[in-house]
Parts: sequence; structure tokens; C-alpha cells
Amino acid sequence: MNGIVTYKLAVDVKPGYLHVVVTGQNSKENVAQYLERLRRECAARDCFRVLVEERLEGPRLETMDVFQIASNGSERARGQLMAIAYVDANADGGSMQFAETVAVNRGLPVRVFSTVADAEEWLQSLDR
Repeated sequence: MNGIVTYKLAVDVKPGYLHVVVTGQNSKENVAQYLERLRRECAARDCFRVLVEERLEGPRLETMDVFQIASNGSERARGQLMAIAYVDANADGGSMQFAETVAVNRGLPVRVFSTVADAEEWLQSLDR
């Protein structure tokens, strides 16, 4: 995509967390941009738990791109976000598990789920 941002971010405020749906083209630039925008949305709404439902279309990112995005995003969000539940409708399991591992190793509380219902259940269980 040559650096062009082509995504949409829809934010739905739920009790105790934000449910964010991301649509558009899958690219390193889009993912990095929407994660930064997500961090700002959480801060502006004083809500530090989020469910990210990613529905980006197109080829999956390369492993090094996933590493860089997860590493850089974790550095910026560490200490700000208390829980991130992540559902990628189009991903293969390996790349998302890798991104989770990178983020967790950098102190960011991320968990990857295969369904939105499982992600919601986890977020809600944090209050118990």
C-alpha cells in the first residue's frame, strides 16, 4: 500500500471496555496507525481495557513486520492499557500467537482469541 492508510475504526463503548472493529486493507502502516489511534481513544475515554476485532483484508504481514509492530506498540502502550483481547477474523493462528508472545514479553497484557464471545468473556472475568 506504499504508506497509504486505508482502514476504518469503529468504537463501541461497553461496560468496562471498548469494543473496536477495524476494517480495511491489511498493511504494516494500517496496523501501526490503528493501534496508535486505539491507544489515544482509550486515553481520551479513560478506558484501559479493549477488545480489538480486526477484519483487515489482504495478504498477512511478514513475521518481521508483526514483530516490529508488536514490539513498538507494546513500548507505547505499556502501563496505559490494562487488558487487550484480540480477535483477528482473517489471521492464521501462528502470526497472532507470535504477536501475543512479543507483546506479553514486553509487559503488555494481550490475549488472542478465536471468537469475540471468548474475548468478551475474558474481559468481563477480569472484574470478578
